[in-house]
Amino acid sequence: MRRSRWPPVVTAAVLVFLWLPIAVLAANSFNRSRFGSSWEGLSLRWYRALLADADTWRALRNSLVVGVGATLTSLALGTSAAVALHRHRSRLQRLHYALVYSPLVVPDLLMGMSLLVLFVALGADLGLGTVYLAHTTFCVSYVAMVVLARLQDFDPSILEAARDLGAGRWTVVRRVLLPLLAPGLAAAGLLAFTLSIDDFVITFFVAGPGATTLPVRVYSMIKHSRNLPAINALSVLMLAATFTAVRASRRLLQEDRP
Repeated sequence: MRRSRWPPVVTAAVLVFLWLPIAVLAANSFNRSRFGSSWEGLSLRWYRALLADADTWRALRNSLVVGVGATLTSLALGTSAAVALHRHRSRLQRLHYALVYSPLVVPDLLMGMSLLVLFVALGADLGLGTVYLAHTTFCVSYVAMVVLARLQDFDPSILEAARDLGAGRWTVVRRVLLPLLAPGLAAAGLLAFTLSIDDFVITFFVAGPGATTLPVRVYSMIKHSRNLPAINALSVLMLAATFTAVRASRRLLQEDRP
């Protein structure tokens, strides 16, 4: 049979569609002009402007602090919820599952408004604390679903064998359960951190003065900043960090293989 030429063409078109905007963004980060429509020569002007922008680095620090905190908390709560949902089946657990699953389908706009109303009703001051609580709220659901999927292929007889050999409850959890769930926990933690550091809508509602995260800062720069192309420079640095992390993880996986 004659092979069709369409699959490679469609694949190439999709890759160009996905990567061309990123390539244009990277090129404009070295453009001396403030406007991407004209090229005025190579320059590191926007990288220098980014390094001098203390507000952007403060927003990045806030995003990392909230992201790490929400990830760790959601890993603990989400894993506990997933284990409970997997081991126990009852009408109460159906309600539990609905409560865990609902943040995945509720629009971000509605969740942000609801959390804002809750914090105002409780008299809480809006700041990094409220942003952390809001991010933990939706990250728990993603962690629970990922770990629950991992538990579907889990053999509980391994835990019973460990208990028969004299291992206590916490020893079973620490030496048997957690190592077996480690791939799922790593995937869930990475997903939670990515969602947290990337969130804009919910953060926009619950962030107070001095609690600006990076997405909110970028939105503000788009509307008001004279150094708008500095966003391009920041995006290139974040892409470089992402590619470096992916490269390092792939190298570690290759080293672990026999």
